[in-house]
Amino acid sequence: MFDVIALGELLIDFTPAGPSKQGNICFERNPGGAPANVLACISKLGGKTAFIGKVGKDMFGEYLKETLIKHGIDASGLMFSSEANTTLAFIQLNEDGDRAFSFYRNPGADTMLDKSELNYELINCSKIFHFGSLSLTHEPARSATIAALEHAKNKNIIISYDPNLRIKLWKNSDHALKEIRFGLKFCRILKISEEELEFITGINDLNDGSMTLYREYGIDVILVTRGSKGCFYRFKGKTGQVDTFNECKAVDTTGAGDAFLGGFLYSLLNEFGGKLNDIDQEKIHKMVLFSNAVASLSTTKKGAIPSMPRLDEVRALLASKA
Repeated sequence: MFDVIALGELLIDFTPAGPSKQGNICFERNPGGAPANVLACISKLGGKTAFIGKVGKDMFGEYLKETLIKHGIDASGLMFSSEANTTLAFIQLNEDGDRAFSFYRNPGADTMLDKSELNYELINCSKIFHFGSLSLTHEPARSATIAALEHAKNKNIIISYDPNLRIKLWKNSDHALKEIRFGLKFCRILKISEEELEFITGINDLNDGSMTLYREYGIDVILVTRGSKGCFYRFKGKTGQVDTFNECKAVDTTGAGDAFLGGFLYSLLNEFGGKLNDIDQEKIHKMVLFSNAVASLSTTKKGAIPSMPRLDEVRALLASKA
């Protein structure tokens, strides 16, 4: 049995690694892709995970498969494409560690996953099924994602969703909005940024925006990540705000949101039994605090998957805060 299975993009993040002797910017190859980042976080904390997706039959694809296995993520659902190369993302960082992306995905192998390649037995063996919106940008991955979501929903598996808005990967903003909203119909747990909440609802007030999503889609848990300001959450009719750990000096925020969500899903399953109907506001608050600690620690190192913290590191940070 797996704690969490994720479907979506697995790619290479090229992260700035200082200048060369000639003064040119050097980029370091790091494994990435939001759904894979979430799994890496959960695995590093001690959970059992599996990935479903597609990479190119190239040196990057082989490296990514090795990375999954190295980090304890089951890779039996990973397919290889002979038609498209592994997707690449080049990242620029500012002084605060915040990032901007340039993608090479036209097409990328992650968009080539076909529903005939889905491993439904993996999905059947999961407690939570996680996905992001980027597997909805192109066919055939869109149809594969929908088939997996419908299967998971029919099996009463908890579905987690991260819209992970990257406008450059969509035809236009209207296309992005339509597909992101479509994904909301399936999830019971939603991780969303302040910017994404406003993009989807047209509302910049966290309480009103999250209430709009709750009323329209009935999402049990809405987690609005706010960077250095922590997280606002809505648990059905109740809301709260949990501050982050600003004593952690951010070096690279790549994957911080994924670390947050990975921490939340791990906490839900391993600290509180994984039954959403048995969760109260006090437990949600504790899970968000745990998630903030995971995300804060992840920003202190470069890269997404390589920066995920261990459980003892998270507990030590929580203890110091207490």
